[in-house]
Amino acid sequence: MVVATSGLTPEQVLAVARHGARVELSEEAVRELTATREVVDALAAKPDPVYGVSTGFGALATRHIGPDLRTRLQRNIVRSHAAGMGPRVEREVVRALMFLRLKTVCSGRTGVRPQVAQAMADLLNAGITPVVHEYGSLGCSGDLAPLSHCALALMGEGEAEGPDGELRPVRELLAAHGLQPVELREKEGLALLNGTDGMLGMLLMALADLRLLYASADVTAAMTLEALLGTDRVLAPELHAIRPHPGQADSAANMLAVLRGSEMTGQHQGDEPRVQDAYSVRCAPQVAGAGRDTLTHAELVAERELAAAVDNPVVLPDGRVESNGNFHGAPVAYVLDFLAIAAADLASIAERRTDRLLDRTRSHGLPAFLADDPGVDSGLMIAQYTQAALVSELKRLAVPASVDSIPSSAMQEDHVSMGWSAARKLRQVVDDLGRVVAVELVAASRALELRRGATGLAPAPATWAVVRAARAADVAGPGPDRYLAPDLAAAEAFVREGGALHAAQSVTGPLR
Repeated sequence: MVVATSGLTPEQVLAVARHGARVELSEEAVRELTATREVVDALAAKPDPVYGVSTGFGALATRHIGPDLRTRLQRNIVRSHAAGMGPRVEREVVRALMFLRLKTVCSGRTGVRPQVAQAMADLLNAGITPVVHEYGSLGCSGDLAPLSHCALALMGEGEAEGPDGELRPVRELLAAHGLQPVELREKEGLALLNGTDGMLGMLLMALADLRLLYASADVTAAMTLEALLGTDRVLAPELHAIRPHPGQADSAANMLAVLRGSEMTGQHQGDEPRVQDAYSVRCAPQVAGAGRDTLTHAELVAERELAAAVDNPVVLPDGRVESNGNFHGAPVAYVLDFLAIAAADLASIAERRTDRLLDRTRSHGLPAFLADDPGVDSGLMIAQYTQAALVSELKRLAVPASVDSIPSSAMQEDHVSMGWSAARKLRQVVDDLGRVVAVELVAASRALELRRGATGLAPAPATWAVVRAARAADVAGPGPDRYLAPDLAAAEAFVREGGALHAAQSVTGPLR
């Protein structure tokens, strides 16, 4: 793809980060890079100190740096700031932050030379992924340590993962791909480090994953409603129109579409006719819908960030070089935390539905724990334990990171966003939510099969399509107890890869 100066789409970022799409600089980007570099070179030739060009950094910005030390200055900021610790960050995250930094560089607002931007693109296209560590960013002054490890690789230093997945010294990998290390000049070291690219990249990937999981959760919620012989009348559009939250309407419409043609909904009347279903069933669209609206807000923030050029100082279109605070990660950090809260609550209501399916006093005729021979068999009893443990973990991860701040750089950087930390925990939230939805899928699909066998009532064509697809994906159905972990792992993969959603849509058409 071509990197222009006017911003990227989320799909482009995911294509590079996850699927190895190639990157090329646009002619417009090269023109902008050339023009703003001339501004930096002119400032560098003057005796007046300019932050990032001829001064130290952070609390050391009071020192003027002469021309003879400026190459060393830029090299030193990269080396000293490449101070991350802990486990390696995932390859897709590193590629996202590299690509997003390249996007800002190509805006022409940073003053970086075209050849440095080209070297960044070459590193991505060669599949060379620098080693970046879990800890080192406070989400202010940019994701400093993570971006520094990437800039270090441009200089030919440090370690990186090659396209074969093996770790090697960066200089060896560059040589193997016919690439040369870059010698950084005035402002370039600082410009490569001073952005919110890591937290933004993780936000974009989480948004894509959560959109899939929210739609999948609508499917599993509909399956549970059906298996419990609940009523779909609560999903009527006119009920949701009088509380006009868009996400709620979308979630209800999805569930209604999935349940169309069911013979099971509304069938439980028995000795004690049921007037209303439990909250976890009846309020599914309200909870999932609120989460969907949170996603929409987070997507708006992400779009604005994609259109931004985050650096300090920046070269303005009129040629001025100005310091600013746009590197502060608060806008991104807040929505990262908000998404974690919404996802934890979606998991919480899904777990309550699962527990209802397994409890014979509340499941309206299903066997205890959906077991083959309750007492001899435990069925899905411990699958719900696992789901409950995941939900408890999600509640802990929902505690916001962005309310914290630890001053740094001798109190020059005295308020930080902790956005990187918010992004890292959101990645765990997304993984755990996928597992929670998978357990509900296992329980609901088994319950539908048992209900169908006991009553002869036909499930909705869409829910039955999900059951059949799950079985084809090695998610086993009812029967005597067996080693359950492989079933749960298969269900997790089925949900995360979109299997449940695609199976439902094969009947309903596109869901919202």
